[in-house]
Amino acid sequence: MSTDSTKQLAGFALLLVSSVVILAGGMTDLLPLVTGSVAALGLAAGALLVGTSGEGRPV
Repeated sequence: MSTDSTKQLAGFALLLVSSVVILAGGMTDLLPLVTGSVAALGLAAGALLVGTSGEGRPV
């Protein structure tokens, strides 16, 4: 598996997990505010990984 596809898969996984954490935190009060903040950073990191995983210019 090449580095670009690894970065892309890791980015998609990070986006998926972070989205689930944010949505779960909005539906219940069990997850603290800090968890939502970390999930927002996970969304940013996942988008960065997916955006830079190509051969062209980063998106």
